[in-house]
Amino acid sequence: MQGKYYNKNVNLTLLCLTACICQNLYAATELQKQAVLLPTLKVEATRTDTDWLQTPASAYRVEQNNNDNNLGVNLSETLKGVPGLQLNNRENYAQDLQISMRGFGARSTFGVRGIRLYVDGIPATMPDGQGQTSNIDLSSLDHIEVLGGPFSSLYGNSSGGTILTTTKQGEGRDSVELGYAGGSHHKGRADMILQGGASSANEPSYVVSSSYFDTDGYREHSAAQKVLSNAKLTWDLDDGAKVNWIVNHVDLNADDPQGLNRQQWKDNPKQVNDAKNIYDVRKEISQTQTGLTWLKPINDQHELYGMVYAGHREVTQYQSIPKCAINNITKLCIPNSSQLNPRQAGGVIDFSRNFYGTDLRWTGKDLLPNTRFTAGLALDFMDEDRQGYENFDSAGNYGVKGNLRRDENNTLWNLDPYLQAAWQFLPTWRLDSGLRYSNVHYKSKDHYIRFNIDPSKNNGDDSGEKAYQKLLPSAALTWQIRPQLSSYFSYAKGFETPTFTEMAYPVTGESGINFDLKPASSDNYELGIKSENDFGNFTAALFQSQTQNDIVSAGTEGGRSTFRNADKTLRKGVELSWHKNVWRDLTAQASYSYLDATFDAFVPEIVNLVDPSKPKANAIAKGNYIPGVAKNQAYVALGWQPETGLNAGVDVRYMDKIYVDDLNSDTAPNYSVTSANVGYVWKNNDWKLRGYARVDNLFDKNYVGSVIVNDGNSRFFEPADGRNWSAGLSVTKAF
Repeated sequence: MQGKYYNKNVNLTLLCLTACICQNLYAATELQKQAVLLPTLKVEATRTDTDWLQTPASAYRVEQNNNDNNLGVNLSETLKGVPGLQLNNRENYAQDLQISMRGFGARSTFGVRGIRLYVDGIPATMPDGQGQTSNIDLSSLDHIEVLGGPFSSLYGNSSGGTILTTTKQGEGRDSVELGYAGGSHHKGRADMILQGGASSANEPSYVVSSSYFDTDGYREHSAAQKVLSNAKLTWDLDDGAKVNWIVNHVDLNADDPQGLNRQQWKDNPKQVNDAKNIYDVRKEISQTQTGLTWLKPINDQHELYGMVYAGHREVTQYQSIPKCAINNITKLCIPNSSQLNPRQAGGVIDFSRNFYGTDLRWTGKDLLPNTRFTAGLALDFMDEDRQGYENFDSAGNYGVKGNLRRDENNTLWNLDPYLQAAWQFLPTWRLDSGLRYSNVHYKSKDHYIRFNIDPSKNNGDDSGEKAYQKLLPSAALTWQIRPQLSSYFSYAKGFETPTFTEMAYPVTGESGINFDLKPASSDNYELGIKSENDFGNFTAALFQSQTQNDIVSAGTEGGRSTFRNADKTLRKGVELSWHKNVWRDLTAQASYSYLDATFDAFVPEIVNLVDPSKPKANAIAKGNYIPGVAKNQAYVALGWQPETGLNAGVDVRYMDKIYVDDLNSDTAPNYSVTSANVGYVWKNNDWKLRGYARVDNLFDKNYVGSVIVNDGNSRFFEPADGRNWSAGLSVTKAF
C-alpha cells in the first residue's frame, strides 16, 4: 500500500512537470533545436572583476527569482544545491539554521560560525565571528554568492567561506506587492514590497519590504513569531558614484523544544525534551542594523570604495538548567550543585550589544600592464553588556528571570589592513594574490564579584583581556585552457578566533571567560576546473584544509555550550556541480560533495575534579570523524521556469549519516528527501499575479534535521518536519 502511494506521488509530480513543458510546444522549430546557454555570470565575491569562468575559487551564484515557489522564511529554501554547503533546518527558530561549509561551523548549536555573512556588502556576521541568518530578507533578495574556502585575506576572521546576499535594486515604475502564504502547523506569512526606480540622479531608487511570520511549530513547544523589515535606497549619481543605504530590523520570539535522545526521537519526534515543559525554554531577539556603501570611479584606472555600518542587538534566552541536583535518597538539593554553585552564571542569558565598523579601499587598474591592485583597511568594534540570571523565582517556578548571577562588559575590536593584486602575465595565465594582517582584541570587565570568608562561596573577578593576530596570505594561479574551459590552483591561510559565545563559559561549567581558547589557523589548498559550454556549466574542485588549534565542542548541557581546542584536524574532499538550460525554460541542476573530516591528532580528556569518573570532556582518538559533518551529500533538481504561465519543479536531496559526538558513539542516519512545487505567473499591463503550492518531504521521511554536537544528556537529535505543504498568492500593481 505504501509503495502504491509513493508511485502515485511520483507520477503526479512527473505529470505536472510534463504539462508545464508541453504548454509552449507551439515554439518555432529553430528554437526547439537551438542549444540554450546559461548567461555569463559576474562574480563579485572575490573583488577581482572576473566572470565565473575565470574566478580562481569555488564560487557559486544562486538567483532568487528561481526560488519563488517557497514560503520565503529560511535561507535553506534557496541554497539547497550548493556543493560543500551543509544547511540543516532543525525547524527550531530559537536556534536559527545550522550551516557549515567544508566542515567548518558544524560545532555551532545556534547561529553561524566559521562562515562570513554579508547583506549588500554590510556584515551580517558580528565582529567576533558569529552570524545570524534571521535578518536576511528573502522577499527582496536578488541573488546569493557562495565563496568556498577561507579567503581570510579578503574577509577576515573565518575558515569555511563566505555567503554574500544582494538585495534587488528598485527599477521602473513605482509598484506595490502584497502577498500571503500559509502551510502546515499553522504557518502564515504576510508580506508587502514597495519598489521603484529613480527619475533623476538626485533621487534614489528604492526597495522597501516588510513581513510577518508565525507558526505553531512542527514540534511541541516550537511556536515562533517573526517581524522582518528591510529597506534599500540606491543613488546613481552624475559623477559616476553609486551609493547604497540599507536599513534592517528583525524581532523574533521563539520557543525551543531542544534536542531528544534516540529513544525519544523514535517514540515521538514531535515531543519536547522535557515532557512537563517546566523550564519553558525560549529566546527573544531584537536587532536593528544600518549601513552605507559608496563606490566612486575616479577615472579609468582608479576607484574608491567605502562602507560604514552600525547595529544594535538584544537577546534574552531561557535555558533548561535546574536549580540544583537532587539526592536520589533524600530527594533534597545537593549543596553547591548547579545554580547553587556561587560561580554558576544562572539559567537566563541576557545581553545587549552594539556593533559598528567600516571598510575603506582603493583599486588601481593597469598601473602596470595587465594588473589590478587593491589596498584597504577594515575596522570593526563591538561592545556587549552581558548578564546572567537564575531561571526560577522564590517559589521555585522555572522559566522566569530571577536573581542576578552574572554581570560583565565585553568589548572587541579589530583593525585589519589588506592588499590584493591580480596580474594577467600571459594571455591565458593569471596570478591572484592577497595579504591581510588580522588582529583581534578582546576585553572583559567583570562587575559581578562576591567575596566570602568561605572560599567555596566566592565569585571572584573574572576580568581579563586577550589579543590574537595573524598574517594571512593567499595566492591563486588560473589557466584558461580553452575559451570555455579553465583550471586553477590556490592556497590560502585561514584564521578563526573564538566568538564571545564560545568564550562565555569555561569547560569547568562555572562563570567567567574562557581565555584559554586559542584561535584556529588553517592551510588550505584547492585544485579546480570549470567549463561553460553547450553541455552546461560544470565545476570540479579538490581541496584540503589542515587546521591547527581547531575550535571544537567540549560538551553541551542544559543549553549551555563549552568549547576547547583540538591540536590538529584534517578536512579533504571533492565538490562537483552541474547546471544546464536543457531546452527553452527547462533547467537541470546536480551537485555532489565528498568530505573526509577527521581529528588528525589525539585530544586528551579534560578531568572533572569533583567526579574523575565523569570527565568534563572525553579524550578523542586520532582518526575519529568530526561530529556534525556529513561525509556525502548529493542534490538533483529539474525545473520548468518560464517568465509567465505555468511553472513547476522537483528536487531530491541526499545527506549521509552524521556522527553526534567526538567519540563517534552514535549517528543521525542518512536520508533522502524529495520536494515538488507548482506555480503560475500572470501579467497584464500594470498587474502581476503569482501563485504557488509545494510539498516538502514528499514521502514523509522520518529523519533528523540536525544534531546537537556532544550534548551532555545524549539529547543529540533535533527531528526534521515530516511531509509538509505551503501555498501562497501575491498581487503586484504598478503605478
